[in-house]
Amino acid sequence: MTISDSSEPRPAPVDGWALREVCGRFLTGVAVITCQGQDGEPVGLTVNSFTSVSLDPPLVLFCVHANSRALAAVRTAGAFAVNVLAADQAELCRAFAARETAVFSAVAHRPGPTGSPVIGDALAFLDCQVRDAFPGGDHEIVLGEVVGLGLLREERPLAFFRSVHPRLEVHP
Repeated sequence: MTISDSSEPRPAPVDGWALREVCGRFLTGVAVITCQGQDGEPVGLTVNSFTSVSLDPPLVLFCVHANSRALAAVRTAGAFAVNVLAADQAELCRAFAARETAVFSAVAHRPGPTGSPVIGDALAFLDCQVRDAFPGGDHEIVLGEVVGLGLLREERPLAFFRSVHPRLEVHP
């Protein structure tokens, strides 16, 4: 990768809303990142910025706003679970997307291998130890090593496109 010479003219800054609108055209899945909070209460955060990074070693990452209280909880816990949501979990997605996240007493969950909460009726989960974190503008990129995983049920995944949840048609 080549870094351009600082004497070259730079393009005009990209408008944040325009970037959001363009990136909104990329269909993503939806997951809830969960961990144990400092007070022993579970913490959760809806993300669509999740991806697999490597099979060997097994690594995944997600991005979270640098000021998120969930980021502080993940850092303290040193572990997190990725709960992949199903098409029938849009309400749960919205509950964990709010600044004050969903109350876990209303969500069926159990501890995964790291102690991070695994949502009982998610499609699948990956339980991870934090491997590293990197600054990424106004977000933090959290890299985790998968130490446990599972498929919990068969259903269509919850999709996110242009700020809505379209229903995907899956053909065998």
